[in-house]
Amino acid sequence: LGLRYARGGHRVLLVSTDPAHNIGHIWERTIGDAIVPLWHAPDEVPEQETQQREEQHHRGHQQGGHQREEQPGQLDGIEIDPELTIDRHLRQVGSTLKDLMPEHLHRQVDQHLRLSAQSPGTHESAVLERIAGVLEENLGHYDLIVFDTAPTGHTARLMALPEIMSAWTEGLLTRRSAAEKHGAAIHSLAGDDDPESSAGAGRDRRIRAILTQRKQRFERLREVIADSSRCSFVIVLTPERLPVAESIELHEELTRTGVDVGGVVVNRVSPADAGEFLAARREAELRQLHRLRSALPQLPCLQVPLHQEDLVGVAALERLGDHFG
Repeated sequence: LGLRYARGGHRVLLVSTDPAHNIGHIWERTIGDAIVPLWHAPDEVPEQETQQREEQHHRGHQQGGHQREEQPGQLDGIEIDPELTIDRHLRQVGSTLKDLMPEHLHRQVDQHLRLSAQSPGTHESAVLERIAGVLEENLGHYDLIVFDTAPTGHTARLMALPEIMSAWTEGLLTRRSAAEKHGAAIHSLAGDDDPESSAGAGRDRRIRAILTQRKQRFERLREVIADSSRCSFVIVLTPERLPVAESIELHEELTRTGVDVGGVVVNRVSPADAGEFLAARREAELRQLHRLRSALPQLPCLQVPLHQEDLVGVAALERLGDHFG
């Protein structure tokens, strides 16, 4: 899909959030946790200019992240590394906490963060913040951003998280406001003008600023996800009983959380004229396709046939993209 749009003259960013990354294998190159070029329009952006383009892209981010380079179609990619993202996220949190806490508590902060690294929800929260950051930094640079997400259960939780995290942060802000009011009232009654109180007020303001910034980031992400004119989800599955059941359930969950589903892509559909074994296999697939269409009649359903070889490299991806016509 991303390659097809790029071939049509658009600037496209492909973002993998799946811990089991495979887009690097498909493109036969190392991608990693930074944006790299994957494809560009022939004869328009020579290979020797790739490094210059990456440097310009990086400078654009440093200068505000919204300068759009006038170039023909191109496709860039990034694989979000969950472990690196969590490590970076916790180090940032740790640095902030140590700035806010007295030095004798720094060891407890380190211990708390080590335990947090294995806590439920840490992975999703860190990856969600990274997704929000990638989106904010690159919306002005690209015409289309494609997110290749993890399997159904992970994806459903991830799509629901922006609203949950925004509400959770709002709760923290509300409690913080109440604590500040009580603290101010106590200091006022005591006639306390101790410098320590002033330092505490400054710390409170910084905590509020951090929480507000985080809440606003989640709200902006939620606005994009919930806007059907800007964001749509495409479910990709194989024509088998369990994937069909999971996909129908995923559609219900996404619809419930306000995420638009634009269609489904059924991959590796067996050919109709390939012998007795595959004919029987195709009959089983057709039953599942009928089940899928009956459950989701309002969605376009694109069928991608089973290929003889693995789809690896630009030429194979271009042939695959032709099915999206």
